[in-house]
Amino acid sequence: MKRSYLFTSESVSEGHPDKVCDRISDMVVDTYLSSGDPQTRVACETLTTTNKVVLAGEVRGPSVSKDQIISQVRDCIKDIGYEQDGFHWQNCDIESFLHEQSADIAMGVDSGSNKDEGAGDQGIMFGFACKDTESLMPAPIHYSHQILYKMAQARKDGSASGLEPDSKSQVTMLYENGKPSKVTSLVISSQHKEGLSPEDVKEIVKPYVYECIPNNLLEGLRDEEFYVNPTGNFVIGGPDGDSGLTGRKIIVDTYGGAAPHGGGAFSGKDPSKVDRSAAYMSRYIAKNVVAADLAERCEVQLSYGIGVAEPTSFYVKTFGTGKLNDEKLTSICSETFPLRPGEIVNHLDLKKPRYYVTSSYGHFGRNGEIFTWEQTDLANKLKLAANI
Repeated sequence: MKRSYLFTSESVSEGHPDKVCDRISDMVVDTYLSSGDPQTRVACETLTTTNKVVLAGEVRGPSVSKDQIISQVRDCIKDIGYEQDGFHWQNCDIESFLHEQSADIAMGVDSGSNKDEGAGDQGIMFGFACKDTESLMPAPIHYSHQILYKMAQARKDGSASGLEPDSKSQVTMLYENGKPSKVTSLVISSQHKEGLSPEDVKEIVKPYVYECIPNNLLEGLRDEEFYVNPTGNFVIGGPDGDSGLTGRKIIVDTYGGAAPHGGGAFSGKDPSKVDRSAAYMSRYIAKNVVAADLAERCEVQLSYGIGVAEPTSFYVKTFGTGKLNDEKLTSICSETFPLRPGEIVNHLDLKKPRYYVTSSYGHFGRNGEIFTWEQTDLANKLKLAANI
């Protein structure tokens, strides 16, 4: 039976107040990991509001001065592009309350070998992949990210000088028989310089929409379903317009609602935290399954107990699109992929500083050698194991 439905995903830019916090928190992670100390631990939360940034959390590793952290926070804000009266990289007030990690937490996680290293916390993590796009990501979240990324590039190189850092996008897609058929609605809200109307902003952002979304998916999109700054003026934005916190955009960071989420954020956490590392491994597994043509859609779940190396559960689900039954595919994947936390970190090379760039435009579906969890290097091994 043919089935059609609408599905919507949103993205937010690097200048969104929550994403400002994610970037700062991930900068702290990279700063500590850059020492190369394998026992480095970071759990950093950031709060932003009008001309104010506050850091809190636990760290262990190299000695990093408060002045250095504050200077790098300013660099983060400058790179995003905030030079406004209500939030300016040069003069905003920055406080750091980072302190040493609890010895009780460290005791369950530290180990003499990668094989025995326990999970940094309990929790459940999900991964997903599908054939909607070349990146094997769901189409609505993929295009939502791409639009904002292109807008940010244009803002920074001066070709879209009327735009300011804070923006959101939302793509609604019609699915027919499980495949994306066309865009039925677009919403873009972008902070802008004083004096621009919504129509002015629409003319600025329209080329980036058409650059990112294939023409066949935009055919038939009515102008009245292409909303740009529908509330009118959007001059006051970023942390001056709304407070921000690390970890509040977990659906934006993952699959745009197309797959479950275990609830744990990524940013500000070193890879001993399975919220991050096991979510990356789950995506890696799902992507390799789909890349191997063993399924059209694949969902993976992992779960852990704090201080315990073996996962408490693992499944691979293909929603009836798999060439093997899910039980058999789960067994093959459990034999093919490392599932213990320390082995995951080692296999995906997660102890190197790389997290600053993951903090906006999604952790998945990205290009570049630092995104090791996006590799499909085990697809052929899966094919051989499946013997089909």
